[in-house]
Amino acid sequence: MNGSSVWTAKILTLYPDMFPGPLGHSLAGRALSDGLWALETVDIRAFANDKHATVDGSPFGGGPGMVMRPDVVDAALEAARSGTRPIYLTPRGRPLDQERVRALAEAPEITVLCGRFEGVDERVLDARDLEQVSLGDFVLSGGEPAAIALIDACVRLLPGVIGAAESVEEESFEEDLLEYPHYTRPEDWQGHKVPELLLSGHHERIRTWRREAAEKLTRERRPDLWSRHQERRSAIKE
Repeated sequence: MNGSSVWTAKILTLYPDMFPGPLGHSLAGRALSDGLWALETVDIRAFANDKHATVDGSPFGGGPGMVMRPDVVDAALEAARSGTRPIYLTPRGRPLDQERVRALAEAPEITVLCGRFEGVDERVLDARDLEQVSLGDFVLSGGEPAAIALIDACVRLLPGVIGAAESVEEESFEEDLLEYPHYTRPEDWQGHKVPELLLSGHHERIRTWRREAAEKLTRERRPDLWSRHQERRSAIKE
């Protein structure tokens, strides 16, 4: 448990000035200002042990790029004093999903290691048993943008950040379904009209329409999610 009574994100990075960045604006920014969550950065370079503040080295076995040193990263992790299993953001990790985000938001804190260059020496990842997480099958210049996305996903689930609980409950990936389409004024935009049912005021029929639309979108665009949704429904029926 961290010493704070609010959910805390600890970020280990070579670029602490990248934070809070987008997290200082909109919902996350207001929640940060209101004390609903806390952000701490740990500058990895501060734990280098030579006068040049060296944090990386050439890879053994040859190859392009540089690798972050295990001794420097380990010292930064030790200083972070994480009460939860640290997370390393990497394309090799388990894909992040909403279920994992909910679990992280329910923890007292998260500690995120942002890699750079070709990555982090494997030995410190193994020694510290870091949870390896991926945002998708693509490569970024470093872990910082991924960390911002991960934290934002968690913060919006914290109590008091979003006013209406229904807003969270009906979002994409709840029950393994994509979210239904949304419409607002004007009712007729360039000849494209809002579905008439949504103007009817029949709330039960609107709920049914939205559910059917969510299921249709999921079937067509994310068959993997649709399969999980059906499995979940079958398990509930049993």
